[in-house]
Amino acid sequence: EQHSRQQQQQQQQQLVQQQDQEQGPEDERGAQRPTRVSGSFKAPTRRSRAAAGKATAQANLAGASEGPIDPSVIRFKTSFRNTIYDVMLGRGWKSTDSDMDWDLHWAERDWMFEVFDSAHLEQWQRVNHFRNDRELCRKDLLIKNVKRHKRQLEKNKNFEEAALYDFCPKTFVLPGEYALFVETFKKAGNTTWIMKPIGKSQGRGIFLFRNLSQISKWRSEGRWKAESSDVESYVVQRYISNPYLIGGKKFDLRIYALVTNFTPLTVYLHRGGFARFSNSRYSSNASDISNHYVHLTNVAVQKSAENYNRETGGKWDVRDLKLYLMSRFGAQRIDKLFKDIQDVVLRSLLSVEKVMINDKHCFELYGYDIMFDDQLKPWLIEVNASPSLAANTGDDYNMKYSMLNDVLDLVDMERRLSGDETSVGGFDLIYRGGEEFRQPNSVYTTYLGCEIPRNKMRPAAKSGNGATASTAALAARQPAI
Repeated sequence: EQHSRQQQQQQQQQLVQQQDQEQGPEDERGAQRPTRVSGSFKAPTRRSRAAAGKATAQANLAGASEGPIDPSVIRFKTSFRNTIYDVMLGRGWKSTDSDMDWDLHWAERDWMFEVFDSAHLEQWQRVNHFRNDRELCRKDLLIKNVKRHKRQLEKNKNFEEAALYDFCPKTFVLPGEYALFVETFKKAGNTTWIMKPIGKSQGRGIFLFRNLSQISKWRSEGRWKAESSDVESYVVQRYISNPYLIGGKKFDLRIYALVTNFTPLTVYLHRGGFARFSNSRYSSNASDISNHYVHLTNVAVQKSAENYNRETGGKWDVRDLKLYLMSRFGAQRIDKLFKDIQDVVLRSLLSVEKVMINDKHCFELYGYDIMFDDQLKPWLIEVNASPSLAANTGDDYNMKYSMLNDVLDLVDMERRLSGDETSVGGFDLIYRGGEEFRQPNSVYTTYLGCEIPRNKMRPAAKSGNGATASTAALAARQPAI
């Protein structure tokens, strides 16, 4: 028997050595370096990481056996050092700098364009972007896809549904549609318009104008000519000049939607989020048209204002906002408003469903910026594929930490879900495979802005600045206002 055991041990050692030789050398940290094959990355296999005791757990992650996965064997990669990094470490996952030897990569979008197409991913590996998410998140392509989907609905004589795709302000893409814009501009009379570069964020490059002469600087040096190689495309939109105000100040909403699949389209909407307020009181006077502290709610813009409130960060929790609005307009009217906001999110995703490149390795968290006017009509401002995960207050950190933990619960690297869940933490399933979902026994048509019950929580996690962050455990929730 002793001789037999020795033979088995020798065979196991030989097998491990053989696999290591096949996969290539390891770096100083013991993480295997990927080898290039025909210009692409060859992903290291799970067993090449080596210790015999660990190989079984890694095989579990690869799908060799059923049951939950030990979080300590899950390896993540990210270049971000903000809330998402804290969340993944807080789950017990291990950070790695390896090019391809990871289980989940919270990547920058450039990685998708530069590496994803040439990388071979194992079945369990996950990435936080879809390949062509710009179809939804680039301002000009979003408008193009919404218009196209609306035309298709009209072609199919579904006029009632097509009429609901009016959630984007009147928009033109310049310079290509400059002539059409000028014609509309002259017919509109004394109207304010807003110019936005299609590929920038955080309020950069945005300006308002009322006269065509005010965009002369943008048109200078031939940049407005479509045939110019140096052209910088912009969208120009009719400015929402009647925003709903609180305390005389303009605000918009940042809410979060998670798409785990585009075929079939599967959408989860988070109950939380926040309103972002301007520091200055709103004014539609021509003398204030260039004052970004009045018109733009981006935190990147507002934090440089002299009266910026660092304690609140200029943010208000979406649930507190909903309670305030209910006190003014009643529960039924505000439930309709928030359901309309949810429908804007869903219809924007339906607009790109057919053009998105689906991949089983991909999921994506979208940050939606939505505003509503004094008639309580919601407007889609833009969609962000890389919403800011940095926090500027303790409450902001707690909200994002909890939300991101719920995202990773749904991605389910630990294999704890059954697949039938309609609510996980603060996320509620709102659409899957052509069917809208609504939780039973609820008086509300949407859970957006509802409370996330705190009766079942993970242990609190600490941020880098000492703020406490807590996350909701897996559970089907009943909403509370």
